[in-house]
Amino acid sequence: VQLVESGGGLVQPGGSLRLSCAASRFTFSRYVMSWYRQAPGLERELVALIASTGGSTNYADSVKGRFTISRDNAKNTVYLQMNRLKSEDTAVYYCNAKLGPQSYWGQGTQVTVSS
Repeated sequence: VQLVESGGGLVQPGGSLRLSCAASRFTFSRYVMSWYRQAPGLERELVALIASTGGSTNYADSVKGRFTISRDNAKNTVYLQMNRLKSEDTAVYYCNAKLGPQSYWGQGTQVTVSS
């Protein structure tokens, strides 16, 4: 199983980033995909989740209306479009794949929001 995140970086407040998570070596279309984040000194928290078919999504209150999760099952990829970024969005963002008791994590990508 492999999950590889990309798209992180440094962005000014109010800016946008698009994260990608490329999956391989498992049946991507069966898994619920999520994005989590972890800021220094804080616990990892769920940011957004998308059902296996893409028909249902869920967001943390702190990102509703600013972030959008999507997936392309043909490309085995899940995305997180992040708009109107704030300094408090600074964290390492992780991709997660879950099916029943099986849960896989990527290595994370750093997002820093700073002027």
